[in-house]
Amino acid sequence: MKNDESLTAPSGKLAGNSVGIAHIVFFVVAAAAPLTAVVGATPPAFAFGNGAGVPGAFVLAGLLYLIFSVGFTAMSRHISGAGAFYTYIANGIGKPAGVAGAFIALLTYSSVQVAVYGLIGVFTNGAMAALGLDLPWWVWSFAFLAITHLAGQRNITFSGAILGVCMLAEIVILLLLDIGIVLHGGGPEGMSASAFMPSTVFTPGLGVSLVFVVGSFIGFEATAIFGEEAHRPEITIPRATYISVLLIAVFYAFSTWAIVQFYGPSKIQETANASLNTFYFDAATAVLGPWAAHTMNVLLITSLFACILSFHNTLNRYFFALGREGLAFEVLGKVHEIHGSPYVAGILQSGIAAVVLAVFVIAGQDPLAVVFSYMSALAVLGILAVQAMVSIAIIMFFRKDNKGYGPWRTTIAPILALIGLAGAIVLVISNLGLLAGTSNIVVDSFPVIVVLIGLIGAGFALSIKKASPERYAALGRVFAD
Repeated sequence: MKNDESLTAPSGKLAGNSVGIAHIVFFVVAAAAPLTAVVGATPPAFAFGNGAGVPGAFVLAGLLYLIFSVGFTAMSRHISGAGAFYTYIANGIGKPAGVAGAFIALLTYSSVQVAVYGLIGVFTNGAMAALGLDLPWWVWSFAFLAITHLAGQRNITFSGAILGVCMLAEIVILLLLDIGIVLHGGGPEGMSASAFMPSTVFTPGLGVSLVFVVGSFIGFEATAIFGEEAHRPEITIPRATYISVLLIAVFYAFSTWAIVQFYGPSKIQETANASLNTFYFDAATAVLGPWAAHTMNVLLITSLFACILSFHNTLNRYFFALGREGLAFEVLGKVHEIHGSPYVAGILQSGIAAVVLAVFVIAGQDPLAVVFSYMSALAVLGILAVQAMVSIAIIMFFRKDNKGYGPWRTTIAPILALIGLAGAIVLVISNLGLLAGTSNIVVDSFPVIVVLIGLIGAGFALSIKKASPERYAALGRVFAD
């Protein structure tokens, strides 16, 4: 049995100086899964939300996260480590809150990863069945789980290279569609900027649209979670954060604006409601030809794989940080001798995903209606809760010492971000049934589940404080300034 001192010391350090801005941006944007988000998430936003105002909703969400980034990047210069949001919250609000945030973050990323495993199984099943290989969806899900695990065991730059290729491919096909629409002069109603006008954006359906739009930014904290492995993190992390948010917001706003032009602002809501599953594929076929729709189908699978791989690496580093600090099995804090990756954490994370997937399969649950819809709804709610906690942590952190920053970065921007995130949480809770595809006791309990997980995390931290004060004192400070 090891003494408390050994539990407080780091049992490993990730390979430093190994990733740059491009790799981190790839992780963030790949987690956002551009093709999946645009083709899968925006049709419901068009159909049930503010219709032609969806592009403006992306602009609003982008502004919210840019404002969030002001304080987030300021704090990133003083707080670093593989725990990311956990470390921020622990150093800002306190250790119990930090562990609560870590538990909610684990719930969030585990949920979204399982959701995407269900979705990729369905899409791959459809694609392969057309080629004569008709296997159950879960066979493909477990196959991608194995591939993801092997990739995650390698050095982080290996995953970064894969994500870069996948991300560029899906962005190219969407840009071809967008540019094609523009070159054709739009659709029956021509082209206009009405999608960004306040009268179009701020309609009663805006709240519903934001529920889907905000979910497109999940994976945001990947900029900070790789700070320990980044080259010159004090410069790399802030730049990667702003680039990622701007890239996601601008690209999504442009792509949704283009599709509004194709169908026409007055017809977009009606058309989306009638063709949720073929909304973009129909446009791609009409503008570029049948090959584009087939290509989109294939790239949807690679987009989902990139999303899974990104979240797999994020989860690995959370488990790694918790193991290194004694919040979980210390062996999770070990790094691979060759690749410098948190390989033991990766084994645990893949095992958990496999067990959860197996439970859904044994229970005979539908991969779309339950696995994907339920888990993604829970993930959106969880990540907003953690981001709101980070905003509070930023304010409290700089109250102790403003580190030479002005009130805009240390107080005003974080408060504005907190208000925006709190509003988003209210919107998500109000529209959980729409986001999950149904309303029942399970879906309605998601807010309670998130709170309970947070309370369990805080209670666990307090139990450590009582049993091992030395270990408790080290929480969240392994790489703190």
